[in-house]
Amino acid sequence: MPAQQTPSEQVRPPSGLRAPDPAGTSAGDVIAERYALRARVGADLRAGAEFWRAEDTVLQRDVAITVLRRLPVDGTPDPDSSARAEDMIVRALRAGCFEHAGCARLLDVLAAGSRGMPEDVLGAAVTEWVPGRSLAETVADGLIRPLAAARMVEPLAAAAEDAHGHGLVLGCDHPQRIRITPDGRAQVAFVLPRPGLTPADDVRGLGAILYTLLTSAWPLSGSDAARAGLAAADRSNGEPPAPSAVREGVPVELEAVCTGTLGIGGETASGRVHTAAAVRSMLDEVVAEEDRSALFPPVHDGTSTSPGDVWQDRRRDSGTGDPDRRRKLLVGLGVLAVGVLVVLGYLGVQLGALFGNGGGGPPIVVGGSATPGQDDQATPPTPGVAIANPQARVFDPVGDSDNAARVSRAVDGNLTTSWATAEYRQPFPALKPGIGIMTSFVSVEQLSRLTVQSPSEGTVVEIRSAPSENAQLGETVLLAKQTLKSGSTTISLADSQPVEHVLVWITKLGGGGSDNVTEIDELTFYRADV
Repeated sequence: MPAQQTPSEQVRPPSGLRAPDPAGTSAGDVIAERYALRARVGADLRAGAEFWRAEDTVLQRDVAITVLRRLPVDGTPDPDSSARAEDMIVRALRAGCFEHAGCARLLDVLAAGSRGMPEDVLGAAVTEWVPGRSLAETVADGLIRPLAAARMVEPLAAAAEDAHGHGLVLGCDHPQRIRITPDGRAQVAFVLPRPGLTPADDVRGLGAILYTLLTSAWPLSGSDAARAGLAAADRSNGEPPAPSAVREGVPVELEAVCTGTLGIGGETASGRVHTAAAVRSMLDEVVAEEDRSALFPPVHDGTSTSPGDVWQDRRRDSGTGDPDRRRKLLVGLGVLAVGVLVVLGYLGVQLGALFGNGGGGPPIVVGGSATPGQDDQATPPTPGVAIANPQARVFDPVGDSDNAARVSRAVDGNLTTSWATAEYRQPFPALKPGIGIMTSFVSVEQLSRLTVQSPSEGTVVEIRSAPSENAQLGETVLLAKQTLKSGSTTISLADSQPVEHVLVWITKLGGGGSDNVTEIDELTFYRADV
């Protein structure tokens, strides 16, 4: 983790950005002559901290900055603010070596008095920007399925467990410090928790996040809830109600996590949950049990089914399906009907030849010509059969997995849907060596070719075999390299060995100048004839 920059390492703010206002921070200010503040996304009053989305003007990427103010953001003087900030900065420096998938990676720590810091800023910490949505945005669209909520909180609980083992506290008891990634993981996006927090506060925070995902209401501080745009849980009886009292279908195990971490009902039968390890273990069991029982219809949990669900709710209006899925179904039924007619016609011809004129008449031919005395010649098979339903994930060793939630569109067999990288202001390898899509088949396949459907002419891709879906780039083997043209590009893989995992690695994006982006409509792998 880079610490405070020396004068020789610092750079001047690019043109168009203004120096920070000594009286405060606002959008457009530049912190430490490098980080341009773009939008304030939250604040933790008790820590005297502001949360900003910013741009690293040197590496030209989005970052998250936690800014410690000399005065709390409500304007009330705080005589102990300097000591508080110094303690928080020291803790951040000590946590610099801690990395976990449940936390944004710490990139920089800035102390008060650094060059380019506003006078009322006592310190700042820079982390990777977590793409996705805030906690409030995540629950704004309606109730989330309980098992989906458990999967969201599970990696965050694992991060808290690991942090507590290193003597650290995450500060996940504040709703605006948490963001949900596009692939559905809760992460601590903003660091510098206030002094005095203990692991027990993190445990309560884990329960509060799960409670919010289940009920759409924040069960801890009402002022924090209002500032985050969340509803505050009802506390008319002195404590929030159990999740099952707010919605139906909450598994008893998740109820126990919420009530045990938040102390709902006191020392009741569900007991108290005191450690992040216990929370993680309980969520692991819930998720594992769901995987084991996936073949059985789920208990109704207050949410409606989606078109892609295996088990559909019979109460759902059958006339409100996906039009594209309905069109595909009709086309499939039409093809099936034609096939049935062809089979019936063939059987009729054979029966007529057998029982009609005793075989003395001219041969009857269906769909072509025949020569008496010769066997019918079978139609040769089409070389190379498309491999159906490969799995796909974004492969981004040094980034934040561009548009990870949409990568399945690149292998769904539908040319009207697509996946695209982020737009980069500089071409590779200025910011990263590349980005790709890791595809996995059900079993080992011998490939003949790959067809890439893309409008991004000039994109350069490397096709690489991988020993596993989580392999590093250095473990992959180059099979082919191709520059894409607009439309369909076919890449031969005839000389490749059988593979189960294939990386489509993009080393040059389409476009150019400050608009470097590649869109992929469809990847189609073809099986070799054996």
